[in-house]
Amino acid sequence: MHPASYDKYPEVRVSGFDHQATQGWSAIKHMLDKQLTRTEKTVLVIDCYPGVQLDELHSQLITQLHPDLVINAGSARLSEQHLHDLLAYNLTDDRVFGVLSCHELPEFFCPEKLAHAQQQVAEVNNGLVVIYGPGAALIHQGDMLVYADLARWEIQQRFRRGELGNWGVDNCDEDILRRYKRAFFIEWRVFDRHKTPLLKRADFLLDTNNPEQPAMVSGEALRHGLQQTTQQPFRVVPFFDPGVWGGQWMKDKFNLDPSKPNYAWCFDCVPEENSLLLRFGDVRIEIPSQDLVLLYPRPLLGERVHARFGAEFPIRFDFLDTIGGQNLSFQVHPITEYIQQHFGMHYTQDESYYLLEAEPGAEVYLGTKTGIDPQEMLDDLAAAQRGEKAFDDEKFVNRFPARKHDHFLIPAGTVHCSGSGAMVLEISATPYIFTFKLWDWGRLGLDGLPRPVHLEHGAQVIDWQRDTQWVTEHLVNHFEPIAEGDGWREERTGLHEREFIETRRHWFTQPVTHHTNGGVNVLNLVEGDEALVDSPSGAFEPFVVHYAETFIIPAAVGEYRISPYGHGAHQQLATMKAWVRG
Repeated sequence: MHPASYDKYPEVRVSGFDHQATQGWSAIKHMLDKQLTRTEKTVLVIDCYPGVQLDELHSQLITQLHPDLVINAGSARLSEQHLHDLLAYNLTDDRVFGVLSCHELPEFFCPEKLAHAQQQVAEVNNGLVVIYGPGAALIHQGDMLVYADLARWEIQQRFRRGELGNWGVDNCDEDILRRYKRAFFIEWRVFDRHKTPLLKRADFLLDTNNPEQPAMVSGEALRHGLQQTTQQPFRVVPFFDPGVWGGQWMKDKFNLDPSKPNYAWCFDCVPEENSLLLRFGDVRIEIPSQDLVLLYPRPLLGERVHARFGAEFPIRFDFLDTIGGQNLSFQVHPITEYIQQHFGMHYTQDESYYLLEAEPGAEVYLGTKTGIDPQEMLDDLAAAQRGEKAFDDEKFVNRFPARKHDHFLIPAGTVHCSGSGAMVLEISATPYIFTFKLWDWGRLGLDGLPRPVHLEHGAQVIDWQRDTQWVTEHLVNHFEPIAEGDGWREERTGLHEREFIETRRHWFTQPVTHHTNGGVNVLNLVEGDEALVDSPSGAFEPFVVHYAETFIIPAAVGEYRISPYGHGAHQQLATMKAWVRG
């Protein structure tokens, strides 16, 4: 195999707008200057996602435009204490979990201060007024609107480097988990609601992910690029993260930085977190892939999925690497009513483990052993959490041998974890951080702090009927032949009836025709070096995928075909495909 061909920076090449993007502060200023009217009053609004470096924006761009009045929208924001009081219910005292916010951005601003800023703008008769910062469009809609965007993964990196606190809070030194929690449960929800209508009318989008090389694209070109993306296969930008239990497989197979101690996770298809790269001629624009979901959910997701989930991408593919590593934390995910009632999320994290690779002796921990006393297990976990003993997993938890191409289904409420020696493709619903750790094998995190254990939450959601017999009968390798033809066969591999995701595996040495059937498809090439995805009618440009790459087929694509290609032309290949059941 040639897995090093795994593309870590996949792009969508946008057609027809090669000259509507530019790069570097000087070129960005020049592009804006060409559009600004200097003979009369013009209001330039630069609204921003939280985390954009406002000092840099001011010094490198705004001052270079020589405005007659500059207003930082942050001057109208509520005080830090007022914000904390407003958000106390959503923030909670927990390090990890909050309650999803339904706030609207105007609630975070002082009406009197907003009115004062608006009056300042009204009093200018001629010249250039620049209003900038998160919420700038609340002061004025703008004669010209620029939206400065930032990917969530870059926000997290700035958190980790100590460069960034939460919006409106001086907390750069606060626990990273608490800063992430505030962003996840509050800021990103509120600002996604705020930016969606702005992106629909913005004159320009400013990509601020790389402070050394910002880039800008016209709003028309951006929206065209996103619409084009909904009509073809595409990939989001994977990101890789080390962890205390992480392994070495991805480092070798994906040609990652060898100086890192390990790589635990790869988030290969989590549009809420990943970036999307759009290529306009010589300029590459990086945006949160969530922008695509927010602006064009219907062609991307399909009518049924959009009706059920709204502008959320409900399917997640990611990797968990424990080859040369350690066991994952022993954990459980909340059942639906629990996540609704406690965290404000309307669906839960059902998932599955598909084994891309496994070392001899690899195991998956799944479900409780038949006949155990639930309270005895909880007491044993509590004693382990207090540091009195190690959890007696052999007494209470099933272990199943894990081999390459096995598939373990994990509906919410099922205790589970991957053991060491496994390379897992995790196929799941998207609620991302809702994992209740029950036992973490006595480890500290990479930050040197005990990793949070949520035994009180976990005890409320464990389904004790998921015992040895039930798990064996319902969750382990339940492959069902569906169809076959010349050089291909299709198998149903899950998921469980309690899970809304359906998965199918296709083995093939000849082209296989697929159809989205009106819903988004997510696939991974789980066997073989390369495959070609094309349209039988020529509706989109052929798209090459490599081993272990996850790719998205928007609902609007309809019919598509996957064929052996390149290094995979004379191999048996396999894809795993997931979609939301109708």
